[in-house]
Amino acid sequence: MRQCIILMAIVAFCGRMPANAQQADVTRIKALMEQQTKTWNDGNLEGFMDTYWASDSLMFIGKKGITYGWQATLDNYKKSYPDKTAMGRLSFNLIEFKKLAADVYFVVGKWHLARTIGDLSGHFTIVLRNINGQWKIVADHSS
Repeated sequence: MRQCIILMAIVAFCGRMPANAQQADVTRIKALMEQQTKTWNDGNLEGFMDTYWASDSLMFIGKKGITYGWQATLDNYKKSYPDKTAMGRLSFNLIEFKKLAADVYFVVGKWHLARTIGDLSGHFTIVLRNINGQWKIVADHSS
């Protein structure tokens, strides 16, 4: 009987580990998205881009097509949002998190820019990868 109870405790404990690990990942990814809104709302595009993979392989897909690379993505943001009036106030509604691999998540959400010159909003999908212990956006499709 005692062995059965110990075995049940081990199974119960091990069964929770992946859920706890996944919850920790989601919590860290939510913090990354909060960092994005804070830096955006501070007018800090470089800080906003800290959440992206600093690589020429970063992929951003928007209304103008595909952009490759961290610097090219930053340059596009600077052209589209040259000042705080154009940037407005960013908010996200995170809808779904899908774990694709131990170090990869797919996230679906909505974005909204409240602006005095007219609000903008849409949806996004991002792929995040844990690189050297930090979650980074490696692909972003925003529309």
